[in-house]
Amino acid sequence: MKFLVRIAVIDGQGAGIGSAIIRKIRQIYGEKTEIWALGTNAIATGQMLKAGANRGATGESAVCFCAGQVDIIIGPISILISNAMMGEVTPAMAQAVGSSIAVKLLLPLTTEPVTVVGVAPDPLPHLVDRLVNEHLPEIMRLKHQILE
Repeated sequence: MKFLVRIAVIDGQGAGIGSAIIRKIRQIYGEKTEIWALGTNAIATGQMLKAGANRGATGESAVCFCAGQVDIIIGPISILISNAMMGEVTPAMAQAVGSSIAVKLLLPLTTEPVTVVGVAPDPLPHLVDRLVNEHLPEIMRLKHQILE
């Protein structure tokens, strides 16, 4: 039996970042991955489901539980910051994501007073392209070897 790599995409507010990531993953990998949309609010989850996620769940309990059930977690760096996204990322969510054994691919985008030194301020489409085309393939290859 062949297993799919399970990817959680976590986003909040209007899920513009999460939706862009999911669309790009679907464009490159089609149905070779199982994508879970984990929204900090119902609108975010709904938008990510429309973008092509297989499953969706909303809120603190969903993020905390699912962070331990996936192979890869993708989202903005804000998902590691307590009370980010205008309070939508709870301390428990940030703790669950940070503690998860899943590989984390984080985009250096946040409205919080945080600067990641050494990172160029690229626009979202360029960051998503780099994430999906440069970083995700190696992780997918390794995960597929483990799961086969």
